[in-house]
Amino acid sequence: MIIEKPSLPLLYKGIALFTPGGDLIYCIDPSKQGRWHLHLCATLQEILNLVEPPHFLVPCYTATIDRWLDPRTQQIRTFAEAYPAVMRHQAILNAIFGTRDLVWQATPWQDGLCDRMVLMTYKSTFPQLWEDHDLIVRSDPTASVSLYSSENADTQQLYPKAQAYVLRLFVAGHSPNTERILENLHDLLEKYLGHPYTLKVIDVFTHPEQAEINQVTATPTLVRVVPQPIRRIVGNLDNVDKILQMLGAKDR
Repeated sequence: MIIEKPSLPLLYKGIALFTPGGDLIYCIDPSKQGRWHLHLCATLQEILNLVEPPHFLVPCYTATIDRWLDPRTQQIRTFAEAYPAVMRHQAILNAIFGTRDLVWQATPWQDGLCDRMVLMTYKSTFPQLWEDHDLIVRSDPTASVSLYSSENADTQQLYPKAQAYVLRLFVAGHSPNTERILENLHDLLEKYLGHPYTLKVIDVFTHPEQAEINQVTATPTLVRVVPQPIRRIVGNLDNVDKILQMLGAKDR
């Protein structure tokens, strides 16, 4: 089944900011005028309750994409680059920016600016950044970001004050099929869910302990962690009605 992609501008600049723990906050700016790095840091501070904006993450944990119209050929061109620390997240970047199997260009790691030992000195002051909160958030400077609370520290999850969803997708390695599942699922959530959500992708080959904890015996498996009760779909994730029913969003 072909799923209609969420509405994205034809031309835009996109910026993604990751944490060392793997959380993600990003923006899509058609005007290409916003000071998005500063805004993303401020938003991350509010969501994770940090002592100050984590400006030290920029640029080492960022990825940027630019889609523009070539005045000579009148064709849309795309340039996408990511720092080495986040190159492993290309599948997620392609899903959120709607770029399918685009291969991102690696930005050289800048000595002095992106020194790993220097970055580690911030860990004691910003421990939340080294935790994994299942966080994928699209940021908008005109919208409130006060939707999340870190009250349940035992499970290291961000539970929303308003109704929201925490989802986990378990896959076996990175493959074209995995990227297709991730892209279709992201499109479906953007189109139908109607509530804030976080989606965490877990490779059972890399994190077998997570598969055991979540009682995952086959892939792909989609697990709805929040709201309770926990629900899951194993196997075919092409059935849109079945996924919406599992999410409780069938009538949306």
